[in-house]
Amino acid sequence: MPSDNVRVGIIGLGTVGTGVVKILQRRAASLETQLGARIEVRGIAVRDVTKTRGVETTPGTLTADAGELVRRDDIDIVVELMGGTGAAKGFVLDALRHGKHVVTANKALIALEGKDVFDAAHENGVGVYLEASVAGGIPIVRSLHEGLAANEIESIYGILNGTCNYILTQMSAHGQAYDTALAKAQELGYAEADPTVDVGGHDTAHKLAILSSLAYGFNVDSDQLFCEGIDGLEIADIEYARELGYTIKLLGISQRSGDGVSVRVHPTMIPDTSVLANVNDAFNAVAVVGDAVGPTLYYGQGAGELPTASAVVADIIDAARVVVTGSPAEIPSCWDPNRAKAMAIDPMDSCESRYYLRLQVEDRPGVLADIGAILGRHAISMSAVIQKAPHCEDSVPLVLLTHRALEANLQAALREISDLPCTRQPNVCIRVETDL
Repeated sequence: MPSDNVRVGIIGLGTVGTGVVKILQRRAASLETQLGARIEVRGIAVRDVTKTRGVETTPGTLTADAGELVRRDDIDIVVELMGGTGAAKGFVLDALRHGKHVVTANKALIALEGKDVFDAAHENGVGVYLEASVAGGIPIVRSLHEGLAANEIESIYGILNGTCNYILTQMSAHGQAYDTALAKAQELGYAEADPTVDVGGHDTAHKLAILSSLAYGFNVDSDQLFCEGIDGLEIADIEYARELGYTIKLLGISQRSGDGVSVRVHPTMIPDTSVLANVNDAFNAVAVVGDAVGPTLYYGQGAGELPTASAVVADIIDAARVVVTGSPAEIPSCWDPNRAKAMAIDPMDSCESRYYLRLQVEDRPGVLADIGAILGRHAISMSAVIQKAPHCEDSVPLVLLTHRALEANLQAALREISDLPCTRQPNVCIRVETDL
């Protein structure tokens, strides 16, 4: 039923939640004019109602009972900003079952539990709004769902994690070792005390799964993705990449391939002349290619109080329009069991790429020939070779750049190379993308 005001309940008043309340307070009059209705924050669930907050709230707004908040009759929209997939999922499902629209910035929840969440929304005739779950202030979810709706999406290449991009920028621009760059990121608040989710690539995988679901029209579970982080990179790889004319970025890559989709996350060498190579520090960027529009690029701050809050408030406005007009909520086709496409994720072994290989091998004649023979047996040809002076008495770094090859062939060749008597250390392999 149409409403004269829209009543909002928020779970979580951390960095993003504080930003949301600030924007809603600052723009209250203009939003009321825009919507024809007033947005009212009726309740905010927090762990400690006595804690000093970075924003003023009216008496009685704060509550320690999130479960009660999501069931209240005087709440139209629940904004979930607590994160995680445990308690957050329970509150979201409870809100949906009680007829509340849900706005969330929780990428893990959507990437891992999206089917359950949208099934509940569909069954109860309400909506789930998730712009803030990917790339903070960049409106990439809305762009895929609406702005590019006329297109068949061909590919997505994304720098989706500001922590990793900051670390790689420090390594590339300032010659910092990985551990030093990570410590600096933690000092600045870009990285958590336990950075595993970020540097291991899992955060990027969650975001890529959401974008791929929207782009290709079927539910992509992030657990199905190939995922490799940046925690194994060394400054030597950054320097060799530069010598070869490349920059290393952690990319989320999603490509249509016939009836399937290749979806993967890993460090990637890209030409240093490409736009994505010049996205630095904690910024995010997403390159999307559509069959009609061609290449498009979306760039901006991927995290932070106000950039992420901007996306959350945009979703609150969208949900508020549904409340005000009484119109039906829309479920994206990828999470609608009646409209989702029958597609599958291609196995990583079937992907093709160029490769950068760094080997530490015995310093003697014939080693390159032995390695070249193994690569040749697996249909892999070399396009460049770099051999530096020995780092120690009996071994030398050997860097190879290959032409395009099948992932399965490359991995088989690396296993054989690792077993050679001349191999001194584990091999380093980084995939190379040139069409950016």
